[in-house]
Amino acid sequence: MAEAAEKMDVATGAILNKEGKYLTFTLAGEEYGIGILKIKEIIGMMPITSVPQTPDFVKGVINLRGKVIPVVDLRRRFGMKAIDYTERTCIIVVEIRGQTGMVMIGIVVDSVSEVLNIKREDTEDTPTFGTRLNTDYILGMAKIEGGVKILLDIDRVLSAEETAMLGQDL
Repeated sequence: MAEAAEKMDVATGAILNKEGKYLTFTLAGEEYGIGILKIKEIIGMMPITSVPQTPDFVKGVINLRGKVIPVVDLRRRFGMKAIDYTERTCIIVVEIRGQTGMVMIGIVVDSVSEVLNIKREDTEDTPTFGTRLNTDYILGMAKIEGGVKILLDIDRVLSAEETAMLGQDL
């Protein structure tokens, strides 16, 4: 029964436990969550310098206290329609595992909601949508207050090649 609330990390062979604290945020009216230990900080929108010849979901780079950090628009990464940024739009700075170590990136989200403590019994595995749809970046689903929050494995939202590209300080 406990296996239903865990997912195997293919890269390390470790079992990923979905229970824990998650920062939740919205994209196109849907709620998502990222494990709180991956979050470095949340900042308001700031000027983003575009970088030529990057994928359309890469907005560019920001200067965060003297460090250049690539910024990805999560809406565009997930194939959602781009929207104009509002006063609630923000950048979540996360640390993800790349091929050469840890990489800090910023992800643009519509708005940040709250930090939730998600219990193992409130999670389910990702539904199977068919073999042609890649859902490896979804850790699972959290059933909270009659709704569902999609829990992301932020290390897998970008492919290894995309992470390597972003890790090269663009």
